[in-house]
Amino acid sequence: MSSTPNVSDVTSDGAAWLASAGTYPRSTLAHWQERPQAPLVLPCGSAFDVVSAPAMFGRRMLDRLWAEGPGSGPVAEFRGRMLLFTAPGTAQRLPSLLEWEEWGARGREGGRTGAVPPLLCHGTGDAVTVPALVGAPDRSGSRWLVAPDTRRPWLPGPEILLWAVVRAARAAVRISISRPADQGANVYDVSRRR
Repeated sequence: MSSTPNVSDVTSDGAAWLASAGTYPRSTLAHWQERPQAPLVLPCGSAFDVVSAPAMFGRRMLDRLWAEGPGSGPVAEFRGRMLLFTAPGTAQRLPSLLEWEEWGARGREGGRTGAVPPLLCHGTGDAVTVPALVGAPDRSGSRWLVAPDTRRPWLPGPEILLWAVVRAARAAVRISISRPADQGANVYDVSRRR
């Protein structure tokens, strides 16, 4: 058995943090003790907000956060969308930051709106379905990619998410300044010239 923890396993501290989002944390924990394979709906806005992105774009954001940035907080996948758990208040602030930077849905004419797919920001008054604590993904495809493992996980705020969205959008846009190569052309290695 490996001594390396699996990033997709929710620890007991991580479960306690998730449960703290609800009105009755002890009841939530008791439910999970009885049914650890059951997903659960939790409210956003107090312990965390959630930014939901289409799976491919969310993966690009996650890649940028881990390769060039500070990493991420917990991340789940649910029904073809990536759920990034963020600091409370992010859901309210991120859309206005995207608009201000002209990456939002209502960007200026000729702006960069096509590069960023619709992001769903869940904050105060919203709720999200979180994957089960253990077990393989159920038929909904719900699973943890980066599971909570502490009672106080680091959660990215709106500025860090803006940074990740912009980097992911730029990576998705490929601009070619030359004509595509002829598929039937011969290619010669000229590096060995004398």
